[in-house]
Amino acid sequence: MPNLTTTSEFLLMEFSDIRELQILHFFLFLTVYLMAVTGNLLIIVAVALDHRLHTPMYFFLLNLAILDLGSISVTVPKAMANSLMNSRSISYSACVAQVFFFFFLEGSDFAILTIMAHDRYVAICNPLQYETIMHRGACIQMAVSAWITGILIGALHTGGTFAISFCSNVVNQFFCEVPQILKLSCSDMYLVEVGIILFLSFLALGCFIFIIVTYMQIFGTVLRIPSVQGQKKALSTCLPHLTVVSLLVFTGIFAYVRPRSNTSSELNVLFAIMYAVLPPLFNPFIYSMRNKEVKTAFLKLSNLGHFSKFLASKPFLKNGVE
Repeated sequence: MPNLTTTSEFLLMEFSDIRELQILHFFLFLTVYLMAVTGNLLIIVAVALDHRLHTPMYFFLLNLAILDLGSISVTVPKAMANSLMNSRSISYSACVAQVFFFFFLEGSDFAILTIMAHDRYVAICNPLQYETIMHRGACIQMAVSAWITGILIGALHTGGTFAISFCSNVVNQFFCEVPQILKLSCSDMYLVEVGIILFLSFLALGCFIFIIVTYMQIFGTVLRIPSVQGQKKALSTCLPHLTVVSLLVFTGIFAYVRPRSNTSSELNVLFAIMYAVLPPLFNPFIYSMRNKEVKTAFLKLSNLGHFSKFLASKPFLKNGVE
């Protein structure tokens, strides 16, 4: 096969050759995307506007919502556009950008989740020192370190992926997924990216083990709380975080650790949706379902919206004249 290293575009996988099904895929992705954007924007606005949510836990939740909003915006809009325009193409530079921003945002996401586990540990296991340890400056430093870590991860993956020579430009996925791009390699240079994936996977495994050990200590402390109400209150702040971590880790394992030799294109797409689309979609709902403070903030936003509509419908109030 000819060396296509200098190609100006890649061809992504089509969901269907039938035009009606392409339109259906567009509307399905549009619905999912709008739900994810709305949920994460609500989290961002609620935390920003409600002073009761100006705590370390919700500061990190704000960062998580921003990262989730970014990560789903990296992959889904392009897939929607291709379905709508009956196209498969993505420019070389756009593919590079997809790889960089996807790993940058996902890497930062996992780093924030690791920091959130530490935050819950300090809050429950060492509450008297919480304000001393998790002060404003420390929280900002932790968040900045998570974002910088994501940038380094994105740069490593992007450099390792696009340093190789390509024998084809047909990517068997609806976005520029690294394992599918590596299949296009003409040389052994793809082993560099494989090494990067293995190295970062061990780092991610270390973070996951840290989270598990942290929660074992947290649950041990919770079980020693004398009141059932106190135990429920402590667990209500931990279970959503643990659920989000599990969702991200296990969908990632399905996508990157499973054997690929006998996997169909349909299963590839399904696994990609599981780790690239589902976590940003479900995270806002997971954090709001069992969290009374977030629900209260949403209710205040809703009441504020109704009040604004009421003011808009009363011209005499805007003019100051009855």
